Amino acid sequence: MGCIFELVRDQQTHSVSSTQTVLEVARIMVERNIGAVPVITDGVLVGIFSERDLMKRVVVEGRDPSKTLVSEVMTDEPLTVEPLTTVDDCRQLMHRHGFRHLPVCEGRQLRGVVSLRDIVMHDLDERDGEVRMMRAYIQSEI
Repeated sequence: MGCIFELVRDQQTHSVSSTQTVLEVARIMVERNIGAVPVITDGVLVGIFSERDLMKRVVVEGRDPSKTLVSEVMTDEPLTVEPLTTVDDCRQLMHRHGFRHLPVCEGRQLRGVVSLRDIVMHDLDERDGEVRMMRAYIQSEI
């Protein structure tokens, strides 16, 4: 199984600044149809802001999204993986901790964000390849 960087290498990663408001960030997430964005300060990953953060820390707490900075409600110092981490290890990590987005970093430098959907699509592609190989093998034996 390949490394996780293979899944995010060609993706355009959208990040936000810790000084942006929740409303600005939520609009970016909606426009780009993404469930989480990395939060960057001075070129370094400092957090991640997800739909879950929005619901738990803004909506339920009754905060005004136009006045709340994303730095106040983001997940600080998120768990990250190195680019050479295997897809399987990332899947297990996400399952164990119950999150759907995982920043891929070299040190604290963001290289991408892998989503659970990315991993599921990778698994489906891999299984599809195995099925095609099995069909070709079976047909060659007939």
